[in-house]
Amino acid sequence: MFIDSAKINVAAGNGGKGCNSFYRDRYQRKGIPDGGDGGNGADIIIKTDRNLFTLLDFQHHRHFRGENGGMGGSKHKRGKDASSVVVRVPIGTIVKDLASGCILRDLDKEDEQVIVAKGGKGGLGSRHRMEEPTQPQAGEVKDIFLDLKLLAEVGVVGFPNAGKSTLISAISNAHPKVAAYPFTTKSPVLGMVHKADKKFVVADIPGLIEGASEGRGLGDKFLKHIERTRILIHIIDMAGFEGRDPLEDYKKINLELKAYSPEIYKKPQIVAANKMDLEG
Repeated sequence: MFIDSAKINVAAGNGGKGCNSFYRDRYQRKGIPDGGDGGNGADIIIKTDRNLFTLLDFQHHRHFRGENGGMGGSKHKRGKDASSVVVRVPIGTIVKDLASGCILRDLDKEDEQVIVAKGGKGGLGSRHRMEEPTQPQAGEVKDIFLDLKLLAEVGVVGFPNAGKSTLISAISNAHPKVAAYPFTTKSPVLGMVHKADKKFVVADIPGLIEGASEGRGLGDKFLKHIERTRILIHIIDMAGFEGRDPLEDYKKINLELKAYSPEIYKKPQIVAANKMDLEG
């Protein structure tokens, strides 16, 4: 199943407590403060993984918690820092803070990462010659929205049953479902095209219909996956499926692209006339 958005809750670890201890011997009856500092709590990090292509895992795993830092010890021993929690997402994931609405990072590169919740600092121990150790800091707690926009150089668009999936299966390593009825493709499909010493990614999005830019047929959710493309292949059904006019199809798809995003509309297009051997 292809899932391209998710909400998660992250809670970084709290800092560890500082130690309140004093070294005493027969010469130092009042004691010399030697309590160590507490360790830092775990950060929550979101990092891209080239082997992931969907946010499906977050449908059932929405909460991520970091461990607290270790407590300081006597003899100036510092508490152990907690290890960071790494949450892996597909390349092309936009990370947003739900409370502020701010984009924390657009993760569009391999192994790119962002700290979304900072672990608390450990409290200071008595070695700093204070009357009492300072309290450790609490870790940050946030609600995060993940929004995946696929990374592909080429996007394939057109009406349902125009032949988009047939094209991508012929030129790439993708194997989308192909059938003689509309809406066979129900989620975006990525295919890698290899040519000589070059390779590039093609994205096939489900067929668009009139009103797609306003959400009809989930069109707005599909169109976002071609925002990052450099060029579009516009497949036209020349056989006139269900009595449609090829020229009108071309115009309608472009109107939807323009209504959704002028930037997508301005992208170069290769217009491919399909089903020329069929009577329309």
